[in-house]
Amino acid sequence: MAKFIITGKIPLCGEVTVSGYKNSAGALLAGILLSEEPSILNNIPLVSDVLNQIELIKAMGATVEWLDTRKVKINPKDIDPNKIPIDLFEKMRVSVLLIAPLLARFKKIKVPSPGGDKIGLRPITTHLEAFKKFGVKVAIENGFYILEAPEKIYGKKIALKEFSVTTTENIMMLAALSFGKTTIEIAAAEPQVQDLGNLLIKMGVKIHGLGTHTITISGKEKLKGAEFSVCPDLLETGSFMVALAATGGSGIIKGSNPKQLTFFLEKMRDIGVRFAVQKNDIHIFKTEKFNSTKVQALPYPGFPTDLQPAISILLTQAQGKSLIHEPLYENRFNHLQELRKMGADIEITDPHRALIFGKTNLIANRIKAPDIRSGATLIIAGLIADGQTTIDDISQIERGYEDFDGKLRKLGAKIERA
Repeated sequence: MAKFIITGKIPLCGEVTVSGYKNSAGALLAGILLSEEPSILNNIPLVSDVLNQIELIKAMGATVEWLDTRKVKINPKDIDPNKIPIDLFEKMRVSVLLIAPLLARFKKIKVPSPGGDKIGLRPITTHLEAFKKFGVKVAIENGFYILEAPEKIYGKKIALKEFSVTTTENIMMLAALSFGKTTIEIAAAEPQVQDLGNLLIKMGVKIHGLGTHTITISGKEKLKGAEFSVCPDLLETGSFMVALAATGGSGIIKGSNPKQLTFFLEKMRDIGVRFAVQKNDIHIFKTEKFNSTKVQALPYPGFPTDLQPAISILLTQAQGKSLIHEPLYENRFNHLQELRKMGADIEITDPHRALIFGKTNLIANRIKAPDIRSGATLIIAGLIADGQTTIDDISQIERGYEDFDGKLRKLGAKIERA
């Protein structure tokens, strides 16, 4: 199994360009299945989760043509949900987004349970409850979900119990091919939801309220194909900001969308990170001292839960006591256990709160990447630690970060794949 070997204490310096956002690409690849016409997606991130999703769609019978390195044309006219490759479907959490478009087009489908990160309980109960409000019948047989929609699906008013990104996206896609208007209250507003909504608008759907917590969708009987670009990866942007700052380096992060990171950028300022935003570029300047602070993960536009692990690295280097509150997932502190092995002074008070005491000099160790975001965080930990750090199970990291080690090497990091 591949691993990274990292030599720490080298300040990063230079320019790096962020890739497309994995979570957005996953939603868009599901959305284009609503049409029988071909669609083109640009700025595809070349990460395993996205490439596996494209292979899954191809296995169902879609025609896939790569027009450029990150530009793909997909014709889903002849897809057959009975050809879903179970191994790929069970491998990825994003598979849950295939349910709505397949159900909308074919009315009856049989799917296994989707996979994903082990960061806490992530049942698809909220999805199933929403589908039932559209008249969908749900049964479970031998570990498979059997879903059957009425011949005509009519719009509904649905209030979610939580700001669920994937449930919001699934409802939007089911509503896109329904009759009448659907209203989603307590809807998620994340950038990938906005991307999916704007794609559906290009395909012929009328949608209002994107970026807010109330979204209305007026469906159409048939949708056309469209061309769309995946938005920049805000999580990769945040990870590189932390990496440059934590190593005492300086550089420019290019091709990002700072408007998607308002709360994260404010928290970076609170911690004392010196940076400037110029359109789609973020300039990071050498920072000598970091301040302790409180970080609370919240639904968008609040502080992103996926950047909570990364910012914990800066807090190990800050003076004083910091608090991290993670109300969204109960297993989101796996990386903190690994940081403890490197000498970090961390007290996990309960599954949702942790205290970080700094400043602490991290010591290299052999550690494991428990999930995508924690894995990227531990790479950054290796970059600032004394000695040589080994990170096992890097396949987790490669699910969501395109050529992360290669980009770090261009910034001067000493990171090798073994």
